[in-house]
Amino acid sequence: MRDGSGRRPGAGSDSGERNAGTRPARPLIVTEDPTLLDDLLRLCAAAGAEPEVHHAVPERRAGWTDPPLVLLGDDAAARCRGATRRPGVLLVGRERDDPAVWRLAVETGAEGVLLLPGAEGRLVDLIADAVEGGGRQALTVGVIGGRGGAGASTLACALALAAARAGQRTLLVDADPLGGGLDVLLDGERAEGRRWPDFAASKGRVAGRALEESLPLVRGVRVLSWDRGDPVPVPPEAMRSMLAAARRRGGAVVVDLPRRIDDAVTEALAQLDLGLLLVPGELRAVTAAHRVAAAAGPVIRDLRAVVRGPYEAGLDEHWIADALRLPLAGELPEDAGPFAAGEGGPPPGADARGGLARFCAAFWQRVLVPEGAA
Repeated sequence: MRDGSGRRPGAGSDSGERNAGTRPARPLIVTEDPTLLDDLLRLCAAAGAEPEVHHAVPERRAGWTDPPLVLLGDDAAARCRGATRRPGVLLVGRERDDPAVWRLAVETGAEGVLLLPGAEGRLVDLIADAVEGGGRQALTVGVIGGRGGAGASTLACALALAAARAGQRTLLVDADPLGGGLDVLLDGERAEGRRWPDFAASKGRVAGRALEESLPLVRGVRVLSWDRGDPVPVPPEAMRSMLAAARRRGGAVVVDLPRRIDDAVTEALAQLDLGLLLVPGELRAVTAAHRVAAAAGPVIRDLRAVVRGPYEAGLDEHWIADALRLPLAGELPEDAGPFAAGEGGPPPGADARGGLARFCAAFWQRVLVPEGAA
């Protein structure tokens, strides 16, 4: 337990952060109630957070205004009436019939009242949200092939590499257990870290930082892929937990999706901000892509077409997008590189000067909103 000074050894810097040496955000607990303090420390630990603890408003102004979240015990609220008003203050107490707690919340400018033990789950979520990304979730993009062999995995890998080159924290998720493994495509199958079988039984909240640190790091990209064993079923709950944790870390998340839509894939589709349907310039591919769009489109909030040549006679990117009734996200250039499996060579999009990498860089420039932009 910490003493009233609030001092305790801080966690080390996160090796996955772009800005090495920055300390993770720490919530502030203000209470003298030892039972309440023990409960709040336990809930912070469940959320993967290292709090500061004080018995009253910290003497330094920044000690009160800088933490992403303040958990104000109802025993200490009266002593904090004159504190600077700030967002992110929650009054925490016990479930008892005491209307005074709501009056204290108004007097201290608290945004809400959470009563334990009933609100424990909600409080863990709020703590984790506060310390894992400052509220801005990752832009999550899914790639799905319009037909078999369209090159969805290739485009997904190239998008992830381009996002990492642009300085984004990037996580690449392989949602296709029969696809051969994105770590292989990135030439990172021997990189140390956990794979999907380690997470298949996951339920509930997963700490985003812990997930990120546990995954293989390949060319600046964290990769959640498959091992070389037999495919392991991933329940929808596990898919939901993994993607939610990845999204809370901010940056960019790229998901390589199979054309087969099962419950786990449906869960992945529902968490996308943007879906890209990759369609070769062939009439049969357009017909197949129409079926994929009909299955995935109702779940994805924003599905767009990416078209690649060469084209059959009479087809072009605009005709194909119109035929699918989808917005056109772009056309891959003719020098976009190999899209057939087993081509060998460097990972797709690894050469920043190549057509595929340039396409992906331009894509991120269009869709990523800079931090702090309106």
